[in-house]
Amino acid sequence: MNNHEIEVIGHRRGRPAFLPEPGERHIPGEEGGIEGNAIKRFIGTRARSRWSTDGPDPAFMEKQIRYVWNFLLDRYFRVETTGWERLPEGPVLFVGVHSGTWLTMDAWTLCAEWYRHFGTSRTLHGTAHDALMAMPGLGSYFRKVGVVPACRDSVSACLAQGHDVVVWPGGEVDAMRSWAKRDKVVLGGRRGFIRQAMRSKVPIVPVATAGGGDTVFVLSEGRGLAKLLRAKKLMRSEVCPLILGAPFGLALEALPLHIPLPAKIRTEFLNPVFVDPDREDDPLYVDHIYMKVEKSIQEGVNRLAARRKFPIFG
Repeated sequence: MNNHEIEVIGHRRGRPAFLPEPGERHIPGEEGGIEGNAIKRFIGTRARSRWSTDGPDPAFMEKQIRYVWNFLLDRYFRVETTGWERLPEGPVLFVGVHSGTWLTMDAWTLCAEWYRHFGTSRTLHGTAHDALMAMPGLGSYFRKVGVVPACRDSVSACLAQGHDVVVWPGGEVDAMRSWAKRDKVVLGGRRGFIRQAMRSKVPIVPVATAGGGDTVFVLSEGRGLAKLLRAKKLMRSEVCPLILGAPFGLALEALPLHIPLPAKIRTEFLNPVFVDPDREDDPLYVDHIYMKVEKSIQEGVNRLAARRKFPIFG
């Protein structure tokens, strides 16, 4: 194990990147100590082991870009990414929304397009829900492309390394929004990303995106079913979405089951928000930054969504 790899033992004593502040709603998948039942412990332990600040594996990424992502970005999802000129010098904490249930193609395409744009000259780490990081195959793939668990230790370490990190504070509640809410920004009231930026002394760059919600049709978020199935306790999820998508048609998606539809995805990097690291304990200031970031993303999503003439086709 090299100096950048961290085993899960240390995480049991750490606090998460996006632990709710007092009075905030708890969003599973971004919480701290690995505790509870055996299944949750297993998922947490597997998810938070063997992550690295090294970033994407260059040889692996070159093959992925050449044989997979060039086609997906240019032909399948027809990705348009703008706002590159607004990016400040790194490191930066990017904050955005994502959709498409477990397979958030707006998030995946953002990271792939970033690597295609910058290569190895500027490293971006995505972050992922414990359930995804723990999955055989998918978890290994995420680690190869530089994704780290959505917890304070990993995000702090990557920023300290001088790398950029993108987070989606709304977690699975954001990702599994119903199709009718696909253009509604959901940060879940989570303000931990602001304190993360303050402690790491980095700017926040909001990221707007539209189109990911058209890669699968979420008919219902399935909150009642999630409670019945104890999904929050077992998998750190408050929702169990009912979807309409390929190849199974109508299905309950407790795990990734669909093939994303070829929806057009538009993404825009917005103006950076600079934070005062000395005002971490000022709740009014933190609320002001939160509302500023949320408003910026929502306005950006509205602009991008207005360009969509028809679902999927863009």
